[in-house]
Amino acid sequence: MLTSDQILTKVNEAIAAIQYPTRPAGLYEPIEYVLSIGGKRIRPVMLLLTAQALGTDINKVMPAAIGIETYHNYTLLHDDLMDRADMRRGMPTVHRKWDSNTAILSGDSMLVLACKHILSTRLPNISEAMDTFITTALEIGEGQQYDMNFETRTDVTQDEYIEMIRLKTSVLIACAAKMGAILSGATPIVADQLYKYGEQIGLAFQLQDDLLDVYGDPKVFGKRIGGDILCNKKTFLLINAFQLANAQQLAELTRRTITTNYDEEQKIAAVTNIYNQLNIKTITADKINHYFMEAQRTLSSISLSPEGKQSLHDFALSLINRSY
Repeated sequence: MLTSDQILTKVNEAIAAIQYPTRPAGLYEPIEYVLSIGGKRIRPVMLLLTAQALGTDINKVMPAAIGIETYHNYTLLHDDLMDRADMRRGMPTVHRKWDSNTAILSGDSMLVLACKHILSTRLPNISEAMDTFITTALEIGEGQQYDMNFETRTDVTQDEYIEMIRLKTSVLIACAAKMGAILSGATPIVADQLYKYGEQIGLAFQLQDDLLDVYGDPKVFGKRIGGDILCNKKTFLLINAFQLANAQQLAELTRRTITTNYDEEQKIAAVTNIYNQLNIKTITADKINHYFMEAQRTLSSISLSPEGKQSLHDFALSLINRSY
């Protein structure tokens, strides 16, 4: 049984082997660029690990895995443009390296290519797997809209936020796990259990991303620290800060999230200082650990081989840094 690192190598090899048209270069070069700058490849690795755990040759489901990764990167092109992000994985984002129109058009083409990859998977249950993907893609759009709506609100609740990140981030990891199960001929019960497992890991992973946006090392994180603060993203950290702040802290947070004319570094420092005063880092780390442990309980209940469960557990553990 291959490890997640070995599967990651195979995913990267498969992506590198894709032959895109050479013209128009302005359309396809950004696609090659964004797929070539790496990343954890969480979603394709999850799909392949799930299939492997159910006894399927991962080469048979590799096209679906590449489709999931292509789709994920399509969402990043548009997310980076909407968030005005300059860096992704330590490299310039597509709209910075080229322009905004390129990010939109190349991203749209990646969506089509993702569907083409998935549909090229020659397995009996591909139609059911595609239905799962389409449902997920629509949910991700809903999550992105909620995320944008939250930017102008100061009353976002934790439950609203968790639902937003479930839609925007978690469901694609869950979709990958379920697609691996469907394409392997698993029962609906097993497929749904693996979906739940992926969903819980996805929630833990997104909360960790929120935490690292404030407290991470930019060289490791691959993005500018404090980007969510600058964009007034209603992250788990900010929502808890609003709920726990005293009158003075609340006034400062409110001022920092509605002022349009500000020094960026001062804004990041001021909000982070309030987080430190309110112990927000520990509160967030505890929530991450909650979802991680929930995922492990779900995994333990699924009818998989011990080796299959261990491979999924090890992969999840590699994603969630539990040393906060």
